[in-house]
Amino acid sequence: MSGPVLFCYDGSEDSRAALAAAGELIARPVPVVALTVWQTAAELLAQAGGFAVGFGDERQFDAEETKLAWEVAEEAAARGREHGYEATPRVEQATEGAARAIIDVANELDARLVVCGRRGRGFVKSTLLGSTSQAVLAHSGRPVLIVPKARSERA
Repeated sequence: MSGPVLFCYDGSEDSRAALAAAGELIARPVPVVALTVWQTAAELLAQAGGFAVGFGDERQFDAEETKLAWEVAEEAAARGREHGYEATPRVEQATEGAARAIIDVANELDARLVVCGRRGRGFVKSTLLGSTSQAVLAHSGRPVLIVPKARSERA
């Protein structure tokens, strides 16, 4: 595992906190890939068992989600550079769930560490759902740093 550190980032406070906490723990310089995962409207509807209200124009939704994912990944890379990392953004479409996409990217990159927060921003806005970090931990076979909520939010 000699590849980069893989930051899972969805723009939430928890993912920001994870990036900042890792900044205090990981020696630099080290290459970092800031990963944002997104899902199509069809995939989200399938996960909801088809019971969710339709997304309207699914192609427009998917295009907007792709654009948003790139904006979030670029933000993560910029934040990573502020913390002294050699950070590059990456976006992946999850076809088998966010955890599977994260694990696949980690394997592809031979990631030395996977970093993620405990919760995302909600079902549609985020693909890093609360259980995603646990699934990555359970199935990745790589070191995983899961950063809890900030202390002021836990009390």
